Amino acid sequence: MNESNYLLFAIKFYDNPQSVTRDDFESDLKRIRYIKRLLKRYKKDGELKIHLILNHLIILFNVFDDAAVPLLFYNLEEDLWPSIKSFLTFLNRIPEYPKTDISDIPLDDKCLKELQNL
Repeated sequence: MNESNYLLFAIKFYDNPQSVTRDDFESDLKRIRYIKRLLKRYKKDGELKIHLILNHLIILFNVFDDAAVPLLFYNLEEDLWPSIKSFLTFLNRIPEYPKTDISDIPLDDKCLKELQNL
């Protein structure tokens, strides 16, 4: 995925029957930015808003299904990958096929422990 085909990829896999306008699509896509902002705050301050991140992720998976995973990893910096992988592991949303470099990314232990305490 790259800058030129990112939007086409997102549109292709977008499935929200209640979405009527482009604004609805963009609003759902912005959830990735919200997740990014929350994960950056966690990295900086140690403040992890688990429920809010889970809510955004669940909505992303509802409207983009499995395409949410590549969309997330494309938009997030590599230092945030262990944290998002911990959430995806908790939600059991790590894709089995095709095997990707996701399996090489370590989990964020602190993040995973907090998720398991829910």
